[in-house]
Amino acid sequence: MQKKIKIYDMDVEYAVNYRSVHYPRLEFKTGNLILILPKNYESEKKIIETHKEWIYKKHKEILNSLKASKNKKLNINRTQEGFRELIHSIIEKNLQNLHLKVNKVYFKEIRSKWASCSSSKNLMVNSLLRYLPEALIGYVVYHEIAHLKERKHNERFWKIIKGKYKDHQKMEKELFLYWFLVQERLNS
Repeated sequence: MQKKIKIYDMDVEYAVNYRSVHYPRLEFKTGNLILILPKNYESEKKIIETHKEWIYKKHKEILNSLKASKNKKLNINRTQEGFRELIHSIIEKNLQNLHLKVNKVYFKEIRSKWASCSSSKNLMVNSLLRYLPEALIGYVVYHEIAHLKERKHNERFWKIIKGKYKDHQKMEKELFLYWFLVQERLNS
């Protein structure tokens, strides 16, 4: 059930999800605030009040991204087969340049991230990535391959990324915008 709370000048909709967790947490999933609370947690208003600055900032960022995503276009002509060929081509080029190896590549539609790299050196690529411009697809693949050298998003990892993508922060923002655009397409 959706609820609403006013934080400063903004109405923020949220849902509460009680789970078998030890600590409460807040998440924004595709623009919606979700409070994940322990089953015996008594005051959802208290956690909102405690984190209202973060909620406000994040919600505002999401609203701005939703507005900016309206100016972006999805590539609806790329076939699944063409997308897979593109991914394998990008992976091959990057592996050669970084002198690395990948075990397997999997494709799956996911609602939480563009791609991932497991400790077993398997790449999982979100099939929804196919709608994005080739430059962003290349960035996502490179980002995941970089995790073969450095698992964490630490200084060493970002140094690897900056070696090829000096404008990686711009790419990350673009991915954020496209995320909303793709989610909107899925929900329409």
